[in-house]
Amino acid sequence: MRVYNFSAGPAMMPLEVIEEAQSELPDWKGGMSVMEVSHRGADFKACAAETEQSLREVMRIPHSYKVLFLQGGAMGQFAAVPFNLASAGDPVDFMLTGQWGTKALKEAGRMGLMANVVADEKPSRYTRVPDEGSFSVNPDARYLHYTPNETIGGVEFGYVPSTGQVPLVADMSSTILSRPIDVSKFGVIYAGTQKNMGPAGMAVVIVRDDLLDRARPSTPSIWHYRTQADNDSMLNTPPTFSIYLLGKILAWVNRNGGLAGMAERNRAKADLLYGFIDASSFYSNPVEPASRSWMNVPFLMVNPDLNKKFVADAAAAGLTNLGGHRSVGGMRASIYNAMPIEGVQALIEFMKEFERVHA
Repeated sequence: MRVYNFSAGPAMMPLEVIEEAQSELPDWKGGMSVMEVSHRGADFKACAAETEQSLREVMRIPHSYKVLFLQGGAMGQFAAVPFNLASAGDPVDFMLTGQWGTKALKEAGRMGLMANVVADEKPSRYTRVPDEGSFSVNPDARYLHYTPNETIGGVEFGYVPSTGQVPLVADMSSTILSRPIDVSKFGVIYAGTQKNMGPAGMAVVIVRDDLLDRARPSTPSIWHYRTQADNDSMLNTPPTFSIYLLGKILAWVNRNGGLAGMAERNRAKADLLYGFIDASSFYSNPVEPASRSWMNVPFLMVNPDLNKKFVADAAAAGLTNLGGHRSVGGMRASIYNAMPIEGVQALIEFMKEFERVHA
């Protein structure tokens, strides 16, 4: 039986995409699975090119940007971005709204950069984002890094930070493809694929052409943006199955109204769940309303001793992976693109019944 999977990642995927891939798994083209074909062969090269073109069309990526399909996930990019955009001792700016931005900051420090935190929401316990215009960017910074959506705390920016001539770098792992964005405002966008783009194992990197030749000489070839771009992300064997599935997910996005359709779908789900939580005296959400994520909804109960029972009973009812991150506790419902509104409705009905029994 299929369940409603509220995992933060690897996350729920569209069932029709899974079934389409299943039907092709033994014989994609020429009596082989897509997992068996050579990445150097014409069939897979065409598949990768089609996936890239679909992503460009769905996200409206300008021609002045390269699209890379890389291994190592988003955490690999915590090191790849410093390698490609700055040298040891260079100043870089960071905005911190949760644990993932903090991890990226620490990696930049290990890479020898002079990292400056221009905004840190730690005093709020990472329950809000900085007010727009409340921070100053160092005009000499090689880049400013931020995390538009923090998966663990459920905190999301409602604006794109203004950085002037300083390249803006965004870890969009948990928000990419959830709504339209203006790619031209960014120098680098990177995202792990295990939330809205398919299975784990790949990072998509979108990098502006003028930033391709900033890499320090010691940059390993596998992380070198220019080298990877010149080799169509095939310097070595790429994550072929992830590229193939991303193409199918992009086709699914297009069938469901593109990014405008995803935004409408995601806004409706988030409004429904937050509305229920806010109207309850049994449940609560710790995030400032203006900073709430569309993708990850943490919630607490009046009696935290009930947390484990809630998670267990929900799983028995077909609502899985609702436990909060181990660092913050409580519960968390991740409602990425593939989660239908019926899943959110089922969660709310379960929450109502749980409250009735245990209030």
